[in-house]
Amino acid sequence: MQKDKLNFDINMLETPFFITDESLLIKNLEILKYVREQAGCKILLAQKAFSMFYYYPLIAKYLDGATASGLYEAKLGFEEMGIENHVFCPAYSDSEFEELLHITDHMVFNSFSQWEHFKDRALKFVSETELNTQSKKSFGLRINPECSTQNGHAIYDPCSPGSRLGIILEQFEGRDLTGIEGLHFHTLCEQNADDLLITLNAVKEKFGKFLHQMKWVNFGGGHHITRDDYDVELLIKIIKEFKFEYDVEVYLEPGEAVALNAGFLVASVRDIVDNKGIKIAILDTSAACHMPDVLEMPYRPNIIGSGELNNSKFNYKLGGPTCLAGDIIGDYSFDSELNIGDRLVFCDMAIYSMVKTNTFNGMALPKIIAVDKDKNVIVVKEFIYDDFKGRLS
Repeated sequence: MQKDKLNFDINMLETPFFITDESLLIKNLEILKYVREQAGCKILLAQKAFSMFYYYPLIAKYLDGATASGLYEAKLGFEEMGIENHVFCPAYSDSEFEELLHITDHMVFNSFSQWEHFKDRALKFVSETELNTQSKKSFGLRINPECSTQNGHAIYDPCSPGSRLGIILEQFEGRDLTGIEGLHFHTLCEQNADDLLITLNAVKEKFGKFLHQMKWVNFGGGHHITRDDYDVELLIKIIKEFKFEYDVEVYLEPGEAVALNAGFLVASVRDIVDNKGIKIAILDTSAACHMPDVLEMPYRPNIIGSGELNNSKFNYKLGGPTCLAGDIIGDYSFDSELNIGDRLVFCDMAIYSMVKTNTFNGMALPKIIAVDKDKNVIVVKEFIYDDFKGRLS
């Protein structure tokens, strides 16, 4: 994408700011809606990737609900989206469990010990509420098919040896599944439908005899459905065949696919320094504070109008303004020299960005901006000193 094709003026506000383009978000949602309708499945927003609740009313028109990783995300989905609300947590706390019972539809447990600890309270809640309401409350277990299809991302691989996520087959044998209506697995990360097929074959081989007892199966997230090269038709075929074979409702819970390539982070050059011929542009945005996945993954985000190192005439290392020596975004090349005050536009910054920001070093958080399909710009949130101070004591 070129700067002149953006639906907003990069110079309109003081940097840094996140901006989500509604027209690009809708493009993704239309694809997900197509999958829902053709496959007969349900799709939930995984809030861990994208929690810009300003857009939840829009998302609710296309998807079936939201899924959470704990109480606060569950409350956000309940309050701001208001349709199906699911939660999975590696270990629930006694103090939060009661509230989760009241605001979620599906609760997924990570171990038999967790299920057994909460089972009586869970089933009592269902028996008391279903008399007076049309309760959709359902409980499930997360399984680990021990089938890794990822390459090079061990930190995101729930099937790696010694994983704390999901129940392996040998722990399933001989267990009482009374009260359990669904199974959940999550093994993918930014992957295509062929990897889902490999995983699903492992799930069927190991847990097939339990699947016939279930009402629903959740295929988790990591499905890059809205990526240009994703095989949408294969995904639809996989889901339809699975539903037919086991007579279950199928859920998907992508996060990235919802807002993939729909957001940007606009930053400015504050200074340019030279260390033995290496030119370093210090920006007003930080890898550590504003896009920590750059350091955790790690990966190099694309910038409009730039290329790989040595692809163009002028090379720069881009870094943040914090005191962390490793606050480095990456190496880039440009057709012309960078100058103090120049603005850079980082791509694909709606996902795993706003949800992970922090105020290390007292860094201010970027503003959160929306641009609607008519190119109207809305300042959704500006952060001030009190947002930093309020997290401390």
